[in-house]
Amino acid sequence: MRFGEERPVLAGLVALFGVALAVGVILGGVVMLGAKVTGIGGSASDPAATGTGGGETLYIPEFTAPDHAGEPTVTLAPGDEDEPEDLVDPEASVGPDEDEEPESINLSASQTSVSPMGRIDLTGTWRTGEGAILMVQRFDNGGWIDFGVTASVRGQTFSTYIQTGRPGEQRFRMRDTDSDAVSNEVTVAVG
Repeated sequence: MRFGEERPVLAGLVALFGVALAVGVILGGVVMLGAKVTGIGGSASDPAATGTGGGETLYIPEFTAPDHAGEPTVTLAPGDEDEPEDLVDPEASVGPDEDEEPESINLSASQTSVSPMGRIDLTGTWRTGEGAILMVQRFDNGGWIDFGVTASVRGQTFSTYIQTGRPGEQRFRMRDTDSDAVSNEVTVAVG
């Protein structure tokens, strides 16, 4: 009787181990040959591998102080030290012009009437609200409540849409979730 006939499982495991060992030796040789060909690894006698000679590729120049070290980098004209108000133009406007409206959220609705659950497109601008998150609000029972839909201001503009099944004249506005600034209101007839 032969070895494999008495214990077939043990014979299979020995054969499997032998095949794995042979494959491992072959793959190890291929990896070593590839490393040698590509120059990966290097030997201890290789100056580039040990960092002790001709293999440097990074050059950092030595720091040298500028020639005018210790001298001021900005020279003021005589008398400028005592007169900083000369830098401010007294004619320049500090606040908004009286003719301009204050910055606010401007809202408009693309539809003035829709069927129940019809799409209502809300768009607008807010020049000073870049990145703000705006919450849609609906006027309900004498006060404004959050509608649960938001829009973000990008490039000074925003847009979103809402749907409602509540019939009748519906009033909406936008509220900044951080500053609580609010827009004008728009009215849409639903029904």
